[in-house]
Amino acid sequence: MGWIPFHDSANSKPLFFTIYATVIVGVVFSSFYVFSAIYSADSSTWFSSPSSAPSLSGIIGLGEIEIFPFLGSGGTGLLNLDQGPNVSRGTDWVAVPVPPPKSHKYLNMWTRPIWEVPPPGEKMPSLKAFRLTQNLVAQRVKDNVIIVTFGNYAFMDFILTWVKHLTDLGVSNLFVGAMDIKLLEALYWKGVPVFDMGSHMSTIDVGWGTPTFHKMGREKVILIDALLPFGYELLMCDTDMVWLKNPLPYLARFPGADVLTSTDQVVPTVVDDSLDIWKQVGAAYNIGIFHWRPTESAKKLAREWKEMLLADDKIWDQNGFNDLVRRRLGPSVDEDSELAYAYDGNLKLGLLPASIFCSGHTFFVQSMYQQLRLEPYAVHTTFQYAGTEGKRHRLREAKIFYDPPEYYDSPGGFLTFKASIPKRLLLDGENNLESHFALINYQMKQIRTALAIASLLKRTLAKLGPVQELGLWVGILDVFYDHQPNIAILFVAKVMPPLWCRLDRLWFPHPGILEGSMTKQPFLCPLDHVFEINVMLKELPEEEFGPGINIREYSLFDHPLMPKQVKDSLLDVQLCRAGSPGCNVTNNTSSLGIRFPKHSNEETFKSVFSSFKDVKVIQFSSMQDAFLGFTDKKMEEKFRKRVKRYVGIWCCVMENDPGHIYYDMYWDEKPNWKPIPPQTPEDDHPPW
Repeated sequence: MGWIPFHDSANSKPLFFTIYATVIVGVVFSSFYVFSAIYSADSSTWFSSPSSAPSLSGIIGLGEIEIFPFLGSGGTGLLNLDQGPNVSRGTDWVAVPVPPPKSHKYLNMWTRPIWEVPPPGEKMPSLKAFRLTQNLVAQRVKDNVIIVTFGNYAFMDFILTWVKHLTDLGVSNLFVGAMDIKLLEALYWKGVPVFDMGSHMSTIDVGWGTPTFHKMGREKVILIDALLPFGYELLMCDTDMVWLKNPLPYLARFPGADVLTSTDQVVPTVVDDSLDIWKQVGAAYNIGIFHWRPTESAKKLAREWKEMLLADDKIWDQNGFNDLVRRRLGPSVDEDSELAYAYDGNLKLGLLPASIFCSGHTFFVQSMYQQLRLEPYAVHTTFQYAGTEGKRHRLREAKIFYDPPEYYDSPGGFLTFKASIPKRLLLDGENNLESHFALINYQMKQIRTALAIASLLKRTLAKLGPVQELGLWVGILDVFYDHQPNIAILFVAKVMPPLWCRLDRLWFPHPGILEGSMTKQPFLCPLDHVFEINVMLKELPEEEFGPGINIREYSLFDHPLMPKQVKDSLLDVQLCRAGSPGCNVTNNTSSLGIRFPKHSNEETFKSVFSSFKDVKVIQFSSMQDAFLGFTDKKMEEKFRKRVKRYVGIWCCVMENDPGHIYYDMYWDEKPNWKPIPPQTPEDDHPPW
């Protein structure tokens, strides 16, 4: 007869009965606990299958059992009964209490601290584990709020920057929607909470205004419509924006608002941190930053917005939102309220102040928050003119973009110079077309010379900006970016100078600056106001355009990620008049500085600076008359062909069609050159 533990224990003393009973119960409980932990570690069973609902019969092997992982703070155990497609819509949910985690090892890939990578040997879960469900979102929610952005692999660095800023602010209730599998996998292995949007998008940059761009907009609306029924407040963000201050306390100040949205307003309506006055905002409501509460009016708006876009793929998502919300606008919710009734007359709308929830204009051009002595919460890279590369460069200029370590230590080193601008060009006279182009052309000629020297020395062109205190930043570890293999060719990077403008640039006629705005003249303008950054960073065929020239933003050496050893490896080059005392050609590598003759030729540059190849930064005192020109005429021709494409247009003259004026890199070679719009259709082309 087999061993029957309870039978034997019944014939034993009570003490042994108690011991046996305790052991058996412990074994059963431990087995069940281990089984649960092992089973829940299998990511393919974390979420319900699209084809079948979970069944408790799985305990005895008659079906599948769904064991949910432990939830983090703010979450509850939710059994998903959805049998729908990849993005859940209108699902019924049954709450199932789940015990809190007892140790760190029971945290799953969504409840682990952000940036904590999966443990060694862990396999990538199946796609089913990443499908959007209420249970999945619940694991990231805190105080009933979830912050969401989305994108494809082309915006990976934007997304990492977006997440890093939030985590630095102590905000972790965030989620990233992946529109392609490549991004989903990359974020998973970097420890970023991610879900699959099932979009199957291309991994490349689709470009603003393209059909794929509009498809991404529709995906955003579908996502909002899917998330609101979960019952959480939703802060939806585009990936090309950055959080500078925790926005959640600010948003909580307006509990009666169904929707709080950013705008393209460029004229301030308030001078403090109040919501913008809705009656005075004439600009478009911008859907790059907006906060939704899961009210019936908000859900109704999201549903109608989605249906509108799905019915007509020619409607831009932002235009559709504006049309719906403005269908009925006003009155104010009450006499003292900053909110207004909108949409169906029931939705309560608030407009985030453009001074602190900044657009690309109020932040980069007006610096409105600085003038009003306010702290900005966010910046969205709108109002810019060089595509995705222009957005990156603007954030880099502001030192709020995170690049991999090698970006701050170019293999060939950096070339920089101290820009000099005469007072008469910067401050004297009226701010008009003539004074603006005179100022830009003076700076452009120096940049052209610096680009030529950078091409000659194969250094990255980098212009030192205003001196600022540098603090070392040590928060980003190797997990943040993958290391790239070393490349054979050493490229020198030119740090571009800070650029001064006297007139604003827009895409419509204006009198020089926008009336009512806080734009000062002159102002430090973004590089994309003049230069085609997307062209400068594009790989052009070397056989036609010569070697590529890497560039960096003017604030590079002030960025907290710039290594001290790079900054300290500096050769100071003082230009001098040939033949003057002490102005001798030398390649003495023991010196921290040299005097170098003006009007030097290609051979002189190469012979002198080849001895300083180990120096990280070569800084010229000026670019005025620094370089005589290329000896190799074929190289000269290719260089000219390249840099002519580096400059764009100014826009736009009022009461003139066309109203744009082309910048010309070689304006000084054209006698009587004047800043005027094209006079004939045949003249309407870039100067190359």
